[in-house]
Amino acid sequence: MQQFLKTEATIDTSTLPLDFTRFREQVSQSFVPLHVTSDRPEPFRGDIRAAGTDDVHLSVVTAGEHTITRTPELIARTESRFFKLGLQLSGTGLLIQDNREAVLRPGDLAIYDTNTPYSLMFEDSFASAVLMVPHRFIELPTDSLRGLTATTISGEHGLGRVVAQFLAGLSGELDQLDGSVGARLAQHAVDLVTTMFAQELDVVRDADRPHRSMLRRVQSYIDSRLASTELSPSSIAAAHYISTRHLHAIFHEDGLTVSSWIRSRRLDRCRRELADPLSPHPVSQIAARWGFAEAAHFSRAFRAEFGEAPSAVKSRARQMRSGVQSL
Repeated sequence: MQQFLKTEATIDTSTLPLDFTRFREQVSQSFVPLHVTSDRPEPFRGDIRAAGTDDVHLSVVTAGEHTITRTPELIARTESRFFKLGLQLSGTGLLIQDNREAVLRPGDLAIYDTNTPYSLMFEDSFASAVLMVPHRFIELPTDSLRGLTATTISGEHGLGRVVAQFLAGLSGELDQLDGSVGARLAQHAVDLVTTMFAQELDVVRDADRPHRSMLRRVQSYIDSRLASTELSPSSIAAAHYISTRHLHAIFHEDGLTVSSWIRSRRLDRCRRELADPLSPHPVSQIAARWGFAEAAHFSRAFRAEFGEAPSAVKSRARQMRSGVQSL
């Protein structure tokens, strides 16, 4: 795990160490409301560095012994729902959620859900990187993802290695997550972890669900043709030499519908382009580019999916671009 130990060397808490009281306050401000306790609050050294966009955050936490608990009472007071992906940079930790336990060693990855109670325990000094992403940004069924919480994903091989190295690199260069470049890096991070989660889920499900391979082929076909106004269940079924009824059954097996999947993927493409500070296209043109013929329908669908108007996302992107240009 040499690459993770090397990254830790860039994390310096000597200039602004937090005592336990300040650290405990900073934890809830940086993530979601949490209970933080320690058997050794004196002396205590901790630090939390964070950067990101309005929705996606990467934090690097270095601290001594403590325990973090997310309780049902704290969950009830929080509207936003996030998945958190932790990368252990040094030291060890224990994650408990959904009746599972995961021991985290340097290089290990683990997912946890802020909408379900969990505990994190660190018995000695450690460093970890935490990527926090809203539920709605992970294009996978939330209930299925909960089957991955508090399970260790190795950062030594496969996609786990790719994700771990990417997050470890960003952890040492958090300033790169500011401005227009940061918005794109944040999106790349979300894409990478979503792909890793999908692969982890497929390993579990493919053996029991033979239609999964067909579903993935169909979804890939849809993604490559999202801009086409001709995209429909009948055209998709014909392209794969199956009946429309069979197509709907394949999606239904995963708790999905064809039309909602197409709409969700189109809305996500629109959101990405609207949030890109370098995109010159107006809202109406972006909507049309991704298959939305009526501006009013697009606006309603976008607000229902993301809780805000597309113009608001575009406005933030313009402000970000203006801020960068004025520097």
